[in-house]
Amino acid sequence: MDADSIRGRMLVEESREAVVVIDDADCVVLASRRARQAIDGIREGEPLPIDLLTGECGVIPHVVPYEVDSRPERLVYLSREGDLAAYEELRSGFTAAVSHELRTPLARLLTLLETATLPGEDVSALVDRAQREIEQITELIDEVLFLSELESGGRVVALGATVARPVLEEALQELEERAARAGVELRLECAPRVALGIRPRMLRVVARNLAENAIRYAGPGATFWLAAEASAVGSVTLIGRDDGIGVEESELPRLFERFFRADRARASRGTGLGLAIVKHIVTQAGGAVEAHGARGRGLEVRCEFPGPT
Repeated sequence: MDADSIRGRMLVEESREAVVVIDDADCVVLASRRARQAIDGIREGEPLPIDLLTGECGVIPHVVPYEVDSRPERLVYLSREGDLAAYEELRSGFTAAVSHELRTPLARLLTLLETATLPGEDVSALVDRAQREIEQITELIDEVLFLSELESGGRVVALGATVARPVLEEALQELEERAARAGVELRLECAPRVALGIRPRMLRVVARNLAENAIRYAGPGATFWLAAEASAVGSVTLIGRDDGIGVEESELPRLFERFFRADRARASRGTGLGLAIVKHIVTQAGGAVEAHGARGRGLEVRCEFPGPT
């Protein structure tokens, strides 16, 4: 198999769409992983079920004909009824949420600038506060763009193996000053040889977001532990745990939603995207994430990664 054939097979196999390649006899030449997993009856080397081509089973086909060495083939994209509407609803909701989140710091910034024009005001202090508002807006925009790149596949998450401890140490060191101001102690628990199947940049983002979540919300006097533990079967768990204020148990399933903030955090300057980014990176690396805790008993976020290959 030449290089172009390998590339073509990988493009189809790893596509996020349910896509198949069929020959002139309607037999499946190639099918993406998503197509095989999401739609019954798709098997390479066997005929594609006729109702998938006619749209009679709730699946809408989009057919692109072409030729390979004078042989006719077709690229068939398969989507379920309502997929486009659901996507548009999600996109619209996300746009509205971003607009809402930007409106608050922009309104505060406008108020500060207007106040600075009044006689007798401490202009220097107002400018400092305005700068912090601009920093929050910049952080929000950066995280929205980063999350968009993750979802579009523009950022590669899993590639090779990364020894965890140096990356985790660096992430916590960068946050020491912020943690000290918030009254939160940072601790690391990780054996020297623990490795994860994730790029160093992505591991650092996960570690920082877990720590920043505790710095923002755990409360003064809390301790945050960042730990990486390898299991006997080769998987690795990255754990961010604090003994701070915690959240209501009913709110735990929503912590990974974009822009969601528990009641205790609604007045904070966080973007509400940190744990959403954590979940997206972990799941793209083939892992899973979950949260545990309760009001007054802190919060624990567990990120389960498959072993590095």
